[in-house]
Amino acid sequence: MRAKPLPTEPSRAGAILEVLGSSFKLGLTSFGGPVAHLGYLREEYVIRRKWLREDSFADLVALCQFLPGPASSQVNMSIGVSRAGIPGGLAAWLGFTLPSAAVMTGFAFLLGVNGVLESGWLHGIMLAAVAVVAQAVGAMAARYSADATRAAMTAVAAIASLLLPSGLTQVALIAAGGIAGRLLLPAQGALERETLPLNVSRPVSLIALGLFFALLAGLPLLRAVFQVQWLSLFESFYRTGSLVFGGGHVVLPLLHREVVLPGWVSDSRFMAGYAAAQAVPGPLFTFAAYLGAVATTGPGGVWGALIALAAIFLPSFLLLLGVLPFWNTLRKQPGFQSALSGINAAVVGLLAAALYQPVWTSAVFTVPDFCIALGAFVLLTRMSARPWMVVALGAAAGAGMRLVS
Repeated sequence: MRAKPLPTEPSRAGAILEVLGSSFKLGLTSFGGPVAHLGYLREEYVIRRKWLREDSFADLVALCQFLPGPASSQVNMSIGVSRAGIPGGLAAWLGFTLPSAAVMTGFAFLLGVNGVLESGWLHGIMLAAVAVVAQAVGAMAARYSADATRAAMTAVAAIASLLLPSGLTQVALIAAGGIAGRLLLPAQGALERETLPLNVSRPVSLIALGLFFALLAGLPLLRAVFQVQWLSLFESFYRTGSLVFGGGHVVLPLLHREVVLPGWVSDSRFMAGYAAAQAVPGPLFTFAAYLGAVATTGPGGVWGALIALAAIFLPSFLLLLGVLPFWNTLRKQPGFQSALSGINAAVVGLLAAALYQPVWTSAVFTVPDFCIALGAFVLLTRMSARPWMVVALGAAAGAGMRLVS
C-alpha cells in the first residue's frame, strides 16, 4: 500500500489564492466595524488557520494601530504579505475590501430607496456586532492586561480615550503605553517571538517610503496646476488616508471636510452613506467608494468609486511595505518587547473604549436590544457559534422585534 504523502507548503500562486479566499470570506462576514474586525482576523488566522501565533498577531495590531490608516485592513494586509509576499498583501486587501466596496458603490446609486436604514434587520446586525466586539476585547484583555500594571495601563487608556476622543489622543496613548511599558514592565527574551516571513526587501521598503512622501507632497501641487476632478478626488482621499490616525470612525470628520465643504456631496447624503457603512461587512474605509461614486454622479460614478477607494488605502499599503522589513529585528529586542507589551495594554484600552462608544451607544437603546446583544455574546463565548451565524441570528431577531413592536 502506497504511503500517504506528507502535506507540503502551498506554491506561491496557491498561497496567494489561499490569502484571497480567506480574506474574501472575511470581507463577506466581518460585520461590526474596525474593532470587531480584529476579533474576526484573530479567529481566522490565529485560531483556525494557525498562520501566526498569538503574540505575533498582537504585535501586528500594535504596529498597525500606531500607523495612520485603517488598522484592521493593515493587519490583514500584513498577514497576506507574511504568507505570500507583496502579491499576498494585495490579495488580502482586495478580498477584504471588495464585498463592502461593491455594496457601498451600489448604495450610492440606490440612495432613493426609502426605509432601508431604519429596518429592524440592520439594527439586529449592529446588536450582534456588540457581542463580537465584547468577545474580542475580553480575549485580548485576558492575555495582554493580565497583571495589575498592564490592567492599570489599559484602564487609563480607556478612560482617556473616552474623555478626549480624537485621533491624536489615540496616537498619544499608544506612545505613552510604549514608554510606560519600557519603564515599568520587565524585559522579555527574544526567543519568545517567532520570526514572521515578511517577504519585503529593504530596497523595496525604501522605495515604498519614498513614494509615500512623494505623493503626499506632490499631489497637492499637481491638483493646483491641472484642476481636474479625478486628480482632485485622488489627492483628497490620499491625504485623508495618510493623516487619519486611529482609523475607523476617526475618518468621519476628515472626509466630511474633504467632500462636503467643497460641495461634492451634500451633508444628508454624507450621513446616509456613513450610516449604511456601519451595517455592511468589511472595512469602514470603503465609505470612500460611496463618496467617490456620489461625488461623480452619472456614468463616471464607478470610476469615482475606484479612484477614491484606491487613494484612501494606498498610503497604508506603502507605509506597511516601508516598515515591515525592520519589524522582525525591532520586535525581538528585549527593551522593545517591554514597550510592545505596554502598547498592547494601551490598545486593549482603546478597544474597550470603542466597545462603549460608538459600538454600544449606537446600537443598545432598549431592554430588548440588550437581550439580543447578551444572547449573541453567550452564543459566541459559551456555545462556540461562528460569528457569521451570530450575525444572521441577530438580523433575524432585530427584524422580529421590529414586527412585534
